[in-house]
Amino acid sequence: MLFEADDSYFLFTISSAMLKNILFVGLGSGLGGVIRYILFVAIDQTGKQFSFPIKTFLVNIIGCFALGLFYGLADRGQFTDNQVILFLTMGLCGGFTTFSAFSHDNIVLLKNGNFLLAMFYVLLTVLLSFIALYLGNRIVSSPVYS
Repeated sequence: MLFEADDSYFLFTISSAMLKNILFVGLGSGLGGVIRYILFVAIDQTGKQFSFPIKTFLVNIIGCFALGLFYGLADRGQFTDNQVILFLTMGLCGGFTTFSAFSHDNIVLLKNGNFLLAMFYVLLTVLLSFIALYLGNRIVSSPVYS
């Protein structure tokens, strides 16, 4: 078989459960990428021009918020199936958000001499990503009673 441990093509064994997980992550990633593309097109169709890389910025903030929601729901026991968690987090959110595009946007800003805007973009994205992740998780977390 192609995925057996003694097969010279692979350094590890891929079980049927792992193949199933890979499928869920792949499907989620594909869907996340499609949703990102639709959002980019929708923003482009507004006809507005932005000097700030608003599309990637919004995708990363929305994605962090969703990731916080999904992990928070998993922590509450709302998602008990590991494959659902993989689909939503590593798959959907991983395919939706895009660090490579974020990095590219910054290189373009720097090449165009927009050093301050690039630094603002980095700081704002990192700060709001953490806040969005925290808020997404907090919204679905159990209240803490003292």
